[in-house]
Amino acid sequence: MDYLIKPGYGPEWGSGGVFGLTYYRGVLYYTLSMEARSYFHEEGKEKVYDFHLLGPGPASGGDTYNAVDVVDEFIYFGGWVHNPAVYKVRDGFAGEIDFRNKYSHVHEYNINEGEVRLLWSESARAEREWAGEVSEIIYDRLNDKLLLGRADGHYNLGVYELDRRGELKRLSEVPGLKGSLYLEFACFDMQPDWRRGVDGVQCYDPYSGRMIYHKIEDWAKVSVDGGAVESRGSGYATTAYARYWHFFRGGVLVGNPIEPDVEEPAFIRLFDFPSTSYSPSRSNALVVGGGIVAVFNSYSHGVLHPSHGSKTTVKAVNYIAGPSVLVYITPPYARIAMALGARVTSMTKKGDRIILGTNNSPNLGGRDATRLDVGVREIVSVSEEDILNPRNPPVVFRVEGYMVGDRFFGGIPLTGYKTASIRMFSSKDNTLRVYEYDIGLPPRLIDSCDYNVRTGWNNISLGSHYNIVSFKLSNPDDKAIIYITLN
Repeated sequence: MDYLIKPGYGPEWGSGGVFGLTYYRGVLYYTLSMEARSYFHEEGKEKVYDFHLLGPGPASGGDTYNAVDVVDEFIYFGGWVHNPAVYKVRDGFAGEIDFRNKYSHVHEYNINEGEVRLLWSESARAEREWAGEVSEIIYDRLNDKLLLGRADGHYNLGVYELDRRGELKRLSEVPGLKGSLYLEFACFDMQPDWRRGVDGVQCYDPYSGRMIYHKIEDWAKVSVDGGAVESRGSGYATTAYARYWHFFRGGVLVGNPIEPDVEEPAFIRLFDFPSTSYSPSRSNALVVGGGIVAVFNSYSHGVLHPSHGSKTTVKAVNYIAGPSVLVYITPPYARIAMALGARVTSMTKKGDRIILGTNNSPNLGGRDATRLDVGVREIVSVSEEDILNPRNPPVVFRVEGYMVGDRFFGGIPLTGYKTASIRMFSSKDNTLRVYEYDIGLPPRLIDSCDYNVRTGWNNISLGSHYNIVSFKLSNPDDKAIIYITLN
């Protein structure tokens, strides 16, 4: 097995990663994007699938959302692939690709036979548009069906049911990118507009065959710190403590979307750095020791050659607010367990080791296409003990006033740190309000307090706070620079 994967041929937007990491029945599976190669490792042998069942190659893509589930002796993996990949045009330093050979797909790997079968595929056959990628696969054991999330694309978006013979049926027209089983229900986000992000949760009832929708009308009303959240791009979901957890840019929605009168889903702000691409996007959660390991990525998306948009927007999207972090959540608190580079694309557990797929480069924009995947990807093994009993890594986050404006930001877990402080430059006298809350079930706001900020550099100790803290400036300050330091 290669643990360090250098740039290879895979025409697409920037970099993909190691996606779908799954250890099951002695097989370690993952898909390498953008090279479009799926690997199945067993002791002493390796099988590589190059998506030849979809075209003559060379292919690109594969999976960029961790669409995978396991059933008996089968591994089902999905996503999207160009086959053959067509690099269309290069204009100066910008580049584009042709989407006419882009397929959405679901494949089946038979562990006993060591063979791959194409279960289903679909293509829009359009130059600039594509059919909804398969971004989630959830097995409905009660009906022996695969439930698919599809929200990235232009056609055939929503939640779908795929039987294991390859017959497809749409269950919901509301685009759903990611999801998870919750009790016996398969729940997905509601993301009709990727710019706005998650609007709520939709769940499939395996008994009645109907969809149940829970839409959030006012995010500030369900927010623990009382503030709204914008650009809620979906990350991933999981279930734990008899609640549904959906992570997205800005934090997590947790509760009971099936019966909100039992426990209405609440929004908990986590690592919310407005205008930046810092988010849990294109990764997955992992259950370890009964708790949740959640990833928040430093740089999942970027853009170098925008088709429209201001230089300020481009600067914000490419802005690096801090390292990627692994957070171990055991209510009522969360702890930062590990700090890493640009992003973690997938995780799985093998014995007492946690296997991470990492990448030093982001997925880029539509005019940033390159013939090679531009990232250096790795498969890294860490000890489970490093997550369960971590030594909190020193971490620094940097936020600038022009990004924050008058919005809430932060959501930084302080648990386990000896010192936490803010060093802030302000162009005016101002007030910084700090909100402290937990991630209990249900979550609670603990306190809020104001800190006076003078013109120039200020040092603010967060020593009286021990849980999660978010922030808000009383008056916007475009010239402000804020360092959040944890040691």
